[in-house]
Amino acid sequence: MCPQECMVPVLALWYCAGLLLSSVHLCAGVEECILGIVGQPILLPCLYHELSVNFSIEWRKDDKVVLRSVWDDKGNVETWSLNHASIPADAARSGNFSLELPAVHPREDGVHYSLFLISGENQSSPLCSVCFKVAASFSISLLKREHMAGNETTFLCHSTGGYPKPSVYWLINNTLQPPKGSVRTLTEFDLSSHFFSVTSNLTISVSKNDNVSCIVENPSMNETLRYTYKPNDDEPVQSRASEAMWIFSTGLCVVVGIMVIAGVAYQIHLDNISKRRKKEYREEKRGYRRRQQNREEDEVMTSESRETEL
Repeated sequence: MCPQECMVPVLALWYCAGLLLSSVHLCAGVEECILGIVGQPILLPCLYHELSVNFSIEWRKDDKVVLRSVWDDKGNVETWSLNHASIPADAARSGNFSLELPAVHPREDGVHYSLFLISGENQSSPLCSVCFKVAASFSISLLKREHMAGNETTFLCHSTGGYPKPSVYWLINNTLQPPKGSVRTLTEFDLSSHFFSVTSNLTISVSKNDNVSCIVENPSMNETLRYTYKPNDDEPVQSRASEAMWIFSTGLCVVVGIMVIAGVAYQIHLDNISKRRKKEYREEKRGYRRRQQNREEDEVMTSESRETEL
């Protein structure tokens, strides 16, 4: 028997061992969660090597069967699947029963996939269970400035096509949060596409040198979109654009004017050539008529002189 003084360390050891086993049990029961990107294929991992002959497996999405494969004692396999879901062709030999889905859709967010082994009339408990999370990138934020009455200015930030619901916040000069009540954010959910869109308005009094930033965060994608409005950068860009447009317009007008002048000059040249050719044709025709008339007169005079001689 251990003295009373030894009992405390022993009990402490047993207590720690019990906590450790409980922790291991809890960790083993934690369901594996994976992230799927909308529109991309995804692989749900599952490895199991303790198989017998004449068995079948089923992958289920919640309570709905999405894939069923049946093996016989000769190694033949017959597979049925929904929406082109698949497992490796050598699954029975390799023990790799991972399920591949060709594409991810937002409506599958939070869905559970489980693998069951069926042998005869017996069905196992889930061999693998996967928690399914969905995410999609938002479009680059669009930031506009709209002037209002007085010294206040409204900034509009808009982003679409993402999943799940994003977080939106504003910064003034990269550090200062806007005052309470100055931000109004609306998040909308599209029932047809299952995507989110977000529109946020900031109404605040800022100076012409203040930079205003809109940040759209999607933690599931570990993605942060940032758009910053810099007033000092806008005016030079606008003036350079206006100057370039003025130069382009002036050059275009000069080119068009030269082309019009050249066209008119060429048309006058063609008209002069045509008039000269017509004049030459008329003169040639009159000359031909004179020669014909003189020839006829000569013939008449010749015939009269012959008659006189006779």
